[in-house]
Amino acid sequence: MEASTVEIMNKGMKCLTDHMGIVEAERFISVIIRERFDYTKWQREYFDAKKPDEISREASEFEKTHPYTGGALKL
Repeated sequence: MEASTVEIMNKGMKCLTDHMGIVEAERFISVIIRERFDYTKWQREYFDAKKPDEISREASEFEKTHPYTGGALKL
C-alpha cells in the first residue's frame, strides 16, 4: 500500500528532526524552498564529480558503519 502525502511528510520530518534537531531541520527546509533545490540535479553533479573507485570506497565504508540487518528502516 502506498503511503499518503501526510504520512511521507511525517516520516520525513521525524527523520530530519531525529538526526538534525528541530532548528537545523527547519533551516534545511527553508534552504530547500528558498533555493528551489533540485535533488536529481544535485545527485547528478555530485556523482559526476567522483571517480568510480571513490564511489566504491565510500560505499564500502558506509556499509561497514551501517551494516544491513535484514530489517526495514523504522522511522
